[in-house]
Amino acid sequence: MFAVLCLTGTGSAVSGTNSATDKAVTVQTALSADGVRPGEAALVVIVVDIKSGFHINADERQIDEIEDFKPIPTKVSVIEAPDYITFETPRYPKAEPFEAEYAPAELMSYKGKVLIYLPIKLDENASPGSVSIKLLFQYQACTATYCLFPKRIPLTETLRIVTGETAISAINQELFADYDTVKTADGSSGVDFDLFGWNFSIDASSGVGLLLLLFTAAFGGMLLNFTPCVLPLIPIKIISLSHVARNRKRCLLLGLAMCIGVLVFWLVLGVTIALVSGFSATNQLFQYPAFTILVGLVIGIMATGMFGSFSIKLPNFIYMINPEQDTLHGSFGLGVLAAILSTPCTAPFMGAAAAWAATQQPSTTLATFTAIGTGMALPYLVLSAAPGLVEKMPKTGPASVLIKQVMGLFMLAAAAYFIGVGTSAILTSPPNPPSKLYWWPVMLFSLCGGGWLAYRTLQIASGKKIKTFFTAVGVLVIAFSAWGAVRFSDQGPIDWVYYTEARYRAAVEEKKIIVMVFSAEWCLNCKAMEQSVLTNPKIIDLFERADITPMKVDITGNNPAGKAKLREVGNLTIPLLVIFAPDGKQVFKSDFYTVQQILKNVTKALSMLGP
Repeated sequence: MFAVLCLTGTGSAVSGTNSATDKAVTVQTALSADGVRPGEAALVVIVVDIKSGFHINADERQIDEIEDFKPIPTKVSVIEAPDYITFETPRYPKAEPFEAEYAPAELMSYKGKVLIYLPIKLDENASPGSVSIKLLFQYQACTATYCLFPKRIPLTETLRIVTGETAISAINQELFADYDTVKTADGSSGVDFDLFGWNFSIDASSGVGLLLLLFTAAFGGMLLNFTPCVLPLIPIKIISLSHVARNRKRCLLLGLAMCIGVLVFWLVLGVTIALVSGFSATNQLFQYPAFTILVGLVIGIMATGMFGSFSIKLPNFIYMINPEQDTLHGSFGLGVLAAILSTPCTAPFMGAAAAWAATQQPSTTLATFTAIGTGMALPYLVLSAAPGLVEKMPKTGPASVLIKQVMGLFMLAAAAYFIGVGTSAILTSPPNPPSKLYWWPVMLFSLCGGGWLAYRTLQIASGKKIKTFFTAVGVLVIAFSAWGAVRFSDQGPIDWVYYTEARYRAAVEEKKIIVMVFSAEWCLNCKAMEQSVLTNPKIIDLFERADITPMKVDITGNNPAGKAKLREVGNLTIPLLVIFAPDGKQVFKSDFYTVQQILKNVTKALSMLGP
């Protein structure tokens, strides 16, 4: 149910007005409902009256880059609000082209009366009472021959939160009537994708566009299987299928059971995001330390079953997800577990699609998450439908036992990782960085896996090529584990400023270029991006400049300010890197970025500093 909160224009008879006026623009605010209940969605509408002869620049998404010309975009941002209020991306109206003597090309701009909508949600735990929401309205007014100085107008509105039994009276409903039109006109139905510099956008407002978006989301879901979160489980499933490869019907049923497990989890996650207030991201489960530790314990229990010498009798419910049982419920449980493990990671294309879906109608949200789940489940269906792909795996004998034992040690490393991350989150006090000491037991189990692989291969392998190859793999794992224990537990070569709103505002006031990285200890993709990109010598040298502030937003533990900043920049998933120009404008945002992209966009931001 929507409780509509509107900001009205000049001359409206409203209560609680809040206005600002200058030579060219008048901004007024008002509530169109006299209250909102906990757990309900709400909508804020900002009405801007632009005087005749003037226009203001469009929002950031609709402004095209013009060489040697940098128009100031119109922007609505939240600068202060309670943690239990979630803000979505503002819905800007469609801009119109405008020709100006001082610009080398047409400018996209607004004129007349402009409505800007800001959707919000209240958590179920919101307490009744009056709260203040502070907004910042940024714009630059121009005529055909000149521009006024840019303005940043603070606006404050008081929101009354009422109990579920309290009646709510609506006012100014006519302003809400345009919401559905604006929602598609501003391009908010378009989803932007950025993969290592390859940029494209899909407009999901049409049937064909929506189908293309769902296909892209499914492809991103399939790529989740190759992220470090899920990859360790694939050999386990291959071993399980290889045992029944000659029984095509049984093999197909086990594969289907795992596919259904994957799909059911993503459907439940989609329903939760669509219907539960305050739940908006696929990785949000791992922001709860208890859940992260529980996942680690389950993986650890499963890992112990991979060793031939394991003989302790466990409770029956543990065997529901034991991959060795070759049962339908076991495969289903493994599918659920694989899907759970995928949520800390964000695959290419999948993150942008999931973030967009979380802001749409429930039916669209469910369709998108169904597509992601279908894409993730597809490889398992292919393996089970084509048993020849797994038939050559060793089913019995020393080689089969060795594979299980090595995978068991790697799963123990994964268990240590999740338990360590959860413990670190509990002990973390934001904005201070979390401890990384848990990487030592993680890498110790990994080292043991490599060592056991090398040692047993030398004992049981008969062929010289096989012996050489797998012994070399074991040695490489040992070397990587030793290197990883030192590298991952170290804070790194960059002197990060850990985010608070005060530190961010101070950097903006000092005209610093801010390179903001969103990360978490449970996000393996974040670690991969940081180790491969942010430790590059060129990036390290760049971040040592006095006019650049490298800022990290770590949401490992309870960091509501960091999560609010993630929503403010228009994302719900990590990893994410955002570059802010000296005036606070975003000049770059990407979840899969490269060294060259950072260098190029920091250089672009530096050019805004002037001589």
